[in-house]
This record gives sequence, C-alpha cells and structure tokens, in this order.
Amino acid sequence: MTPKNAIRAALRPIYIRARLVEERLRSGVTWWPLAPGFIADPYPSYRRLRELDPFHYSILTRLVVVSRFADVDRILRDHRNYSNNLASARHARGIVATRKKLKPSMLALDPPDHTRLRGLVSRAFTPRSVAESEDFIRATAHRLVDMVDGTDEFDLMRDFAAPLPTIVIARMIGVPERDLGRFKVWSSRLARALEPILPADEQAQVYRTHRQLAEYFKAIVEQRRRAPRDDLVSRLVQAEEQGDRLTRDETIVMLRLLLLAGNETTTNLIGNGVRALLLHPGQLALLREQPELLPAAVEELLRYDSPVQLDMRIARHGLEVGDSAVPSGTLIGLLVGSANHDPERFRRPDELDITRSDHGNISFGRGIHHCLGAPLARLEGRIALEVLLERFDGIGFGTRRPTYRRSIVLRGLEHLDVRVRRRDRG
Repeated sequence: MTPKNAIRAALRPIYIRARLVEERLRSGVTWWPLAPGFIADPYPSYRRLRELDPFHYSILTRLVVVSRFADVDRILRDHRNYSNNLASARHARGIVATRKKLKPSMLALDPPDHTRLRGLVSRAFTPRSVAESEDFIRATAHRLVDMVDGTDEFDLMRDFAAPLPTIVIARMIGVPERDLGRFKVWSSRLARALEPILPADEQAQVYRTHRQLAEYFKAIVEQRRRAPRDDLVSRLVQAEEQGDRLTRDETIVMLRLLLLAGNETTTNLIGNGVRALLLHPGQLALLREQPELLPAAVEELLRYDSPVQLDMRIARHGLEVGDSAVPSGTLIGLLVGSANHDPERFRRPDELDITRSDHGNISFGRGIHHCLGAPLARLEGRIALEVLLERFDGIGFGTRRPTYRRSIVLRGLEHLDVRVRRRDRG
C-alpha cells in the first residue's frame, strides 16, 4: 500500500463518522437515553428515530442506533456480518470496557465457540426440565403471596416479581435457599455490566461481584463433580457434545450468565406487565374473564414494554447500514423496544391488545443468540399473572408512583406498589 493510500485508509473511518454526524444534525433528532424523561417513557423518542433517522449515529454513545423492526431483525439474524464479540469494538467504553476484564459468556462469543457452548448447555437446559418446574413455580408464587397476607398494599417488585425468578433459578442451579438474598444482589450488580455507559466505580463493583460469584460457584462445581445431584450444575458438569465438556471456568461463566438471564428479564417482565395491565383496566378485566388468553397476554406484554430495550452488535467489516457506510469495528445499537413498536410490523403498536393476532415480538432476540431461557421466562410470566388474578379480586396502583430504574439495556421498575383486594380461598 502506498503512503497516500495508507493515509486514505486511516482517515476513512473518521470521514464516515463525520458524515454520520452530519446526517444526524440534518435529521433534527438525537438519541440520548440518559436525558430527563427518557427512562420513564422512551417510546416517543423511538417514534421520532424510526420516522426521521432510522440509522442514527449517536455522538454521545458512539453507537449507530437502529430502530425499525425489519432492520433490527435482519441484523440480529446476521451473525456473519455482525459480531457479538463487543470487546473488539473501536472506542471501547461502558459495556465493552467491562467485558474486556470479564471472562466472556456465550452471549459475547461468535461461532465456532458459541456453537460449541450452546450445544453443550442446551442439553442441560431442556424443555423437559422447564416443564418439570411448573408446579414448583406455581407453589412458589402462592407462597410469596401468602407472605404478604394481612396487608392490602405491598411492593410487587420487592415481594413478588424479584424473588420469584430468583428462587426458581436458584433451585434449577442447585444452590441453597439461604443464599437467595446474595443471589439477587449479585444478579442486580452484574446486570450493570450490560450498560453501554458505566462509570468507573460501577465497573469496579461489577468486577468484585464477579469474583465473589466465581468463588461461590467454584465450590459448588467441585462438590457436584464429586457427588452429582439432580440440578443444573450437575448437568452442566456432565454435559457432553461430541466428546467435549465444559471446563470449570466455562461452567462458572455459564452459571453467571444463567443467574443474570434467569433473574432480571423475568422480574422486569412481571413488573412491566402488571403496570401495563393496571394502566389498561379493560385489558385486565378481559384477562380475568378469559384466562385462556394468558399465553397471548404474556407475548403482548413482552412486546408492549420489553424487559430488554437494547441489544448490541459490531460490524465485522465495512458495511452498509441503511443508506450509510460504517467502518469495521463500529458498535451497532439495536433498539428492541423501538422495533416492538414499529407500525410497519404491528397494527396500532402503541395500544396494549392481549387479543393481538400479529405476534412476533423481538424481545428474546433472533438467530443463533435467541435466548435459551425464553420458555422458562414465558412460563414464569404466565404463572405469575395467573396466581395474581387467582388470589386477588381487585388490584390497582398503590401509594407511590412506579419508578423505573436508571438503565439503558434492561427496562424494569425500582418499585411497584399495588393495592389489592383478596379473594376468599375458602
């Protein structure tokens, strides 16, 4: 390469980014997810992005933000051109900088490593094991409601939506119930590693939490190697695919992923879903009248206020994204929440409709990284709603106004006070 061509090659990414910034300024729209009001209601901002700048370069986050359903769906399915290995991105910050110091989970790997790990884990995380959890999930949900008996108002997040998936995933993994409090704290702290903008002090907390969790799981893994039980740790330790096995470090990282995925998204599904139904009392009444709509209702609640709002990929090489060229290593932000409200895909997308026929939300991803735990999350969401409707004749908003946590990737409530009228179980 001649010196002139080398200079041109070096300047090309800068030129492309400058063009992206110019296009953003012309569009008159920007994406800044920490702006006042965005966390409470991001959907008006999503609408402007879809209409005015569907392939938007965000200067503040250095992401090319994609907001339309067809484009988000296409990129999620295209692992050959868009990588999950975020540590290879240019201008690493937040989620990328954090992941560089953590052993990568299956979510952060591309084939063939991803293929190998998913093949091993899928043998331990079977539909049968999920189905066998149904009675336990229902009994746990009833027990949690029993624990708030005697009060007509409680925090649904603290007392029901958060502990239910924690108890379920802990039982599946095979850890004692006495450690559930630590599990939820670890899960909430690790979830911050997913954020694209993460202060240094929170990054340090993520690393400390990872070390604590690794030490905890290391002891359990060694116990299961010596004396297997009927739990997920034992199945991961014993999993084989074409003579291959998970190493101890791979098993620990996989358990870390399952703890996070098995907690946060399901907690948010329950909390966001109940809030949405309370805001639409006609839909809540319809669900009471026709409980057979519960599976469809879960799908609609996943679409309407998705527990995961943002996924990310990296351009493997120079690519055309929309009408713009992006250089290799560019971070692509996929607005799942926006895609689920795209009128090109869903009829009247801003309306909650549990009888909706145009299903197909993108909340659990697409392609090779489609969430392995999606069936479990759907089952827990359905049973949670079923038990709440069975145990309470009436449910409404409580004293405090619901408040969303300050998060860009995961959308969930800090608290959701509900006032209830109990049904006579006699």
